[in-house]
Amino acid sequence: MRLYELCGADRDLRFSPFVWRVLLALAHKGIEVERVPCRFLEKDAFAPSGSKTVPVLEDDGTWVADSWKIVRHLEDRYPDRPSLFGGAAGRALTRFVTHWADRIVLAGLFPMIAADVCDCLDEPDRSYFRSSREKRLGQDLYALREERESRLAPFRAALAPMRAQLAEQPFLCGDAPAHADYAVAGCFIWCRGVSPLEVLELDDPIHAWRERMLDLFDGLARKAKRAY
Repeated sequence: MRLYELCGADRDLRFSPFVWRVLLALAHKGIEVERVPCRFLEKDAFAPSGSKTVPVLEDDGTWVADSWKIVRHLEDRYPDRPSLFGGAAGRALTRFVTHWADRIVLAGLFPMIAADVCDCLDEPDRSYFRSSREKRLGQDLYALREERESRLAPFRAALAPMRAQLAEQPFLCGDAPAHADYAVAGCFIWCRGVSPLEVLELDDPIHAWRERMLDLFDGLARKAKRAY
């Protein structure tokens, strides 16, 4: 099994939030995988998948692209291993959490740290990333970095539902983590890996949860290389 994942100028810097969702899901299932680093413009390695972006999983001749599709594949193909969802209702609710993470957590973080991501890349990835993301955001990435402190309070406020959940239990899924936790954690692991910005206050229940997520699976995420 191979997982094609995004890397920076330093190939040991692996930083995609979507890849981290898959890595945590694989660890949850107890499945070992060969990790293949690819830069933004290095697409030939996973071309058979038909995808232009990572993560891409190659599993015994089967190619699966997109983090949600990969996680579903792992759950369905390896039902004898620990479940990521805990059943059909859990799967549907996890999909909702994933949508929320994409539209609130990831979308809130990206303008604040996009310039930091850009700094982690080499040419021609840097030019590609900057031009494509500035077109998407409609603003200069480095100008956004200059104003990011003003975005912190609204971002933290938007996490209120998550904070309320974690004030009552150690993980979003209860006493133990499952994929709803991994879907959100991927965003924070990505941020921690590429940016010096601390987006969570120390007394925030989400901060304590993030620390627990970093320690899972023998510190898989905590041991990952960071840019800063």
